[in-house]
Amino acid sequence: MGLLEQCEAAFGSPDLYRVLGVRREASPEEIRRGYHRASLRVHPDRAEPDAKEEATRRFQILGKAYAVLSDAEQRAVYDEQGRVDEEGEALRGERDWQEYWRLLFKKITVKDIEDFEKSYKDSEEELADIKAAYMDFEGDMDRIMESVLCVDYTDEPRIRKIIEKAIDSGEVPSYKGFVKESKQKMLARKRRAEKEAREAEKTKDELGLGGEDDLKALIQSRNKDRKKEMDDFLAQLEAKYGNNAKKGGKKTAAKKGKK
Repeated sequence: MGLLEQCEAAFGSPDLYRVLGVRREASPEEIRRGYHRASLRVHPDRAEPDAKEEATRRFQILGKAYAVLSDAEQRAVYDEQGRVDEEGEALRGERDWQEYWRLLFKKITVKDIEDFEKSYKDSEEELADIKAAYMDFEGDMDRIMESVLCVDYTDEPRIRKIIEKAIDSGEVPSYKGFVKESKQKMLARKRRAEKEAREAEKTKDELGLGGEDDLKALIQSRNKDRKKEMDDFLAQLEAKYGNNAKKGGKKTAAKKGKK
């Protein structure tokens, strides 16, 4: 099975850019960041024992996708012809993809994550990333939330307000996928967050919160603290649109800026 088929099977798309969560015009640094972000989600060291084999397989596929897109010649072939050179140096042989990853990225500690998160949240860089993700994914909140750094699903109220403000000011267009997103889709995100919080609670005693290899527990523990904010947000949506569903609903605040 070739790389594109492997991507389709593991991530639901044969598009290497989509697998890494970046736009086709992404710079080499943006592709590197996309690879780092995507690979952290499936890194075998963070997987449960019964999921480690699948995590390793997906991690290897991401490494191959990055190897193609980080090589100027391979990327050009892929962009022009929609195929990859399976016999090329980037994909040939049995490369140790975990060692390859370690050479690209320094060891990440809990303190590194916390320090970066403090400086990144509400920064100009974060605002630019949110707007870029909104444009790249045409308002699809599932993919926006997956793409933006240092957020989980309970950050949605804050991210949504940033996007609505950008729409109102005319900085970005008003995409239907965003302004008319169904309540069911929003609730699905909430359910995922609640499931992750339950799983974190179950494994808290095993993982603890004091070491460098327990990022999952650290991140998931925050879900519980921010769950009330998400509940309040959904309650507001229910109050605002619940009685108008049969009439087509009202326009969201985000659509005010659309001419």
